[in-house]
Amino acid sequence: MTDEHSPPAASYQRPDEDAGERLDRQWIELLQELRLAQTGTQILFAFLLGIAFTNVFQDADAFTHDVYAGTLVASALATGLFLAPVSFHRIVFEHKVRDKMIPIAGKMTSAGLVFLILAICGGLLLAIDVVLNRTSAIIIVAVVLAWFIGFWYVLPAWVRRASAAAE
Repeated sequence: MTDEHSPPAASYQRPDEDAGERLDRQWIELLQELRLAQTGTQILFAFLLGIAFTNVFQDADAFTHDVYAGTLVASALATGLFLAPVSFHRIVFEHKVRDKMIPIAGKMTSAGLVFLILAICGGLLLAIDVVLNRTSAIIIVAVVLAWFIGFWYVLPAWVRRASAAAE
């Protein structure tokens, strides 16, 4: 049985791979995940940067400016956390610390996903607040946030627990 907070891949090993091959596979899998997350997050960040310089945004109320600031910061933090494993790898490359690097890079990626959810929900709130009333926008974003939490965290946790109970 694995610890609830350990990376799921930590205990998974294919019968035909040694420890080095397992670390290489885990690193490649993490990089594939990061490729997906990085692109969308960087596009969102770039889009958000441009909003502040529009005349319409300059005339917006304090709530909109506050949501924007929080969303921009969340997007920047997500971008930074998704790029951090690359920098980490470059700095420790060839120092034989892949066994330490992968769990840390995994935690950076997990933290980046939290900030990505916040950035997506903030961007959604900014957009929906323009086309609907604020109360409706907040309710819709709360539902979307719950949806993300359900599919990104609750479902995987449930599968992890069910798998651990079956062992």
